[in-house]
Amino acid sequence: MKRVASALETELARLAQLELRRSRTTVEAFPASDTRAVALHGGRRLVDFSSNDYLGLARHPALAAAMSACAARTGAGSGASHLITGHGAEHELLEEELAAFTHRERALVFSTGYMANLAVLATLAGRGERVLLDRLSHASLIDGARLSGAELRRYPHADAGAAARLLARDPGRTALLGTDGVFSMDGDLAPLPELSRAARDAGAWLVVDDAHGLGVVGASGRGALEHFGLDAEEVPVLIGTLGKAFGSFGAFVAGGADLIELLIQKARPYIYTTALPQPVAAATRCALELIQTESWRRERLLCLTARFRRQAREAGVPLADSPTPIQPVLFGSAAAALAAQRELEEAGFWVVAIRPPTVPPGTSRLRVTLSATHTEAEVDELVGRLARCCSALARSALA
Repeated sequence: MKRVASALETELARLAQLELRRSRTTVEAFPASDTRAVALHGGRRLVDFSSNDYLGLARHPALAAAMSACAARTGAGSGASHLITGHGAEHELLEEELAAFTHRERALVFSTGYMANLAVLATLAGRGERVLLDRLSHASLIDGARLSGAELRRYPHADAGAAARLLARDPGRTALLGTDGVFSMDGDLAPLPELSRAARDAGAWLVVDDAHGLGVVGASGRGALEHFGLDAEEVPVLIGTLGKAFGSFGAFVAGGADLIELLIQKARPYIYTTALPQPVAAATRCALELIQTESWRRERLLCLTARFRRQAREAGVPLADSPTPIQPVLFGSAAAALAAQRELEEAGFWVVAIRPPTVPPGTSRLRVTLSATHTEAEVDELVGRLARCCSALARSALA
């Protein structure tokens, strides 16, 4: 045991030396009266520019009321898996409404987005087959490919031509082509029309995880597929999460009736876990209604994103080419990104540094995320603080 303990200490020390050791920050409260703030341990309030609550629904009183009313009827937990006694009326209604929202035959609710991706890839691919993924695909897609037992091949980021060439080399063995719709750390969109054509030509499934696109991207918030004008035939497998723009928790897969039925029968992450609590499903149904009836949230979010990008360009803050509310500001080294995070925290902003292995080495960054609940003044002040951080980094590089 001493040898094992020593190995653990050595690895933790190595991570700390590389500025890659992570620490949790205890959030004392999310003040209901201020949807933009987080209150850290000790009571200090910071303006939150790191959450994925893009539409400001996570603390919406209607969601809380729907959850509370459902909990009074059904209890706090589901008590079992969906295939035992855990599947309730709220799950059924949510699945029907998500299917209608995404223009698909059926939808299947999962407890987490990670589990949904594991389920889809492990069900649709197997030993002797191939899975092709974008190099910057979410970790859950990568882990799902590994769990499937198929050969995993990764093509250069957003390079549809490279994906098509890989597909053409061995189309008979390629079970599926997978990608994020909106990439969570870069904010850019996958080239879905080209990927769709390549997958269709090779007879492979196209799987799109649109966790960060649904509710945000597209004329009516139906995500990256709506943005590109793609239907269920062109993208047969759509995966979405409910803890981002929807402001609640959980995930879903939407597609044809036979696809969903196959997942119910064979997807281990669905079969062997406790069902999502019905109060969470009730809150999500409320969020889905708000997404469709309060389009001003999405419109305001896009306006604030444009404002942030315009002000950042004028202030000399380097930005990636992202049209979405995810706006990464690259600092390169983990140490520089952490220093910028600390400086912004002192100024009253919560913007978390993202470091390897979440992003490739040498690309540590501040991942700024906009929300419909931010004010113009907060966006402007954040840009000013970021400009100071970038200037300080430039001066230190010249010293």
